[in-house]
Amino acid sequence: MKVLTSFFDRMVQRYLPDAFLFAIILTFVVFLLGVFFTDSGPVQMIEHWGTGFWDLLAFAMQMSLVVVTGYILANTPFIKNILAKLSTLANTPSQAIMLVSFVAIIACLINYGFGLVVGALFAIHVAKRVPSVDYRLLIASGYSGMLVWHGGFSGSIPLTIATPGHFLEESMGGTIPVVETLFSPFNIFVVLALVITLPLFNRYLLKGTDPLRNTDVSLWKTDVEDETEQENVQPATPAEKLENSRIVSFVIGFMGLAFILSHFATNGFDLNLNIVNFIFLFMGIILHKTPRRFLDTVSKGVKNAGGIIIQFPFYAGIMGMMVASGLSAQMSLGFVSFSSEYTLPFFSFISAGIVNFFVPSGGGQWAVQGPIMIQAALEIGADTAKTAMAVAWGDAWTNMIQPFWALPALAIAGLKVRDIMGFCLMILFFSFIPISIGLLLF
Repeated sequence: MKVLTSFFDRMVQRYLPDAFLFAIILTFVVFLLGVFFTDSGPVQMIEHWGTGFWDLLAFAMQMSLVVVTGYILANTPFIKNILAKLSTLANTPSQAIMLVSFVAIIACLINYGFGLVVGALFAIHVAKRVPSVDYRLLIASGYSGMLVWHGGFSGSIPLTIATPGHFLEESMGGTIPVVETLFSPFNIFVVLALVITLPLFNRYLLKGTDPLRNTDVSLWKTDVEDETEQENVQPATPAEKLENSRIVSFVIGFMGLAFILSHFATNGFDLNLNIVNFIFLFMGIILHKTPRRFLDTVSKGVKNAGGIIIQFPFYAGIMGMMVASGLSAQMSLGFVSFSSEYTLPFFSFISAGIVNFFVPSGGGQWAVQGPIMIQAALEIGADTAKTAMAVAWGDAWTNMIQPFWALPALAIAGLKVRDIMGFCLMILFFSFIPISIGLLLF
């Protein structure tokens, strides 16, 4: 394990570029693949790229707010005290890794946006509690919770096909309830297997770390300014009094809480990305107590979203080339061509993992692969629900080595993609085992 982990860590540190350059290299790769393996020429591929370049603007804003609102909420005294107390459960590096892994997995099962933020923020607090732990592995362990998100309550594919009126409803002959996807024996097995074994495997990765090469947690400052000093400064003008008014924060904050309660009363446990950001934002306003403290924290948190803002358009351009040129369809059909009723879900999982490199969005990937895989399942008599979940797990699986989803966690942690990707590669290899067993034996 030490040899393998050290090898992949050295390779990643040496050859993996910054996440922004990774996106540019993927752009070049998809452009060339489209030119040589589809009917699209260079001019058409450029058009596909430019046309799709801005298709993820709304999603980029959502993910930017995940980072910013997560930072805001985490830097309130109340939340910092909770995370600090929870971190006391870990006293050794092994306990730290297992605790962060477990908390991140549970959080991602609830909601992937929530899990992304909680995993990284909790890892930072645990690192302060156990400074001898390898910080890079701790952040990788927090990010590893993303493995289970598509098998949890925010999984876009199972929720989409369970919703009346979804775009494949006619071809599938209706909807597929979550009892056949999220609560199927196959999915329950994979989720439970990862909940139990992933913390143990991440702990095992400690054997391959170098204690002398720790990354200092101080790279990312979590402490806000001295609030006692701020409280002693008396507002001199009406504007300053308004900025330091608790009444303003509490009134707007409780208006937000009223909407949150109304949302859950009307829609049930609908914890989508927008409502997660809404909760984080208005809880942050209330817990910071005054608009001035809130805005001071916002100004610090915004700088962590820079990578997301500039890189997501490049991934949107990649998705545009993949879809419009037919590359994604070719990849999917290639695996379908040698699949049987028994093996189609497994090969759907593999193909989804590959396509996820270039279309790293669960909903976007389903729009590309869903029609192909479901049609294939119907033609050869394979289980459509299991095939859909296989695509979902393939999407989640290669998130471990696709920087797209790691960007928020890395921004919060103050690390580069190469700092954690060696560990994430090992996690990718390991997680292939329980997912494959679930697909082939259940």
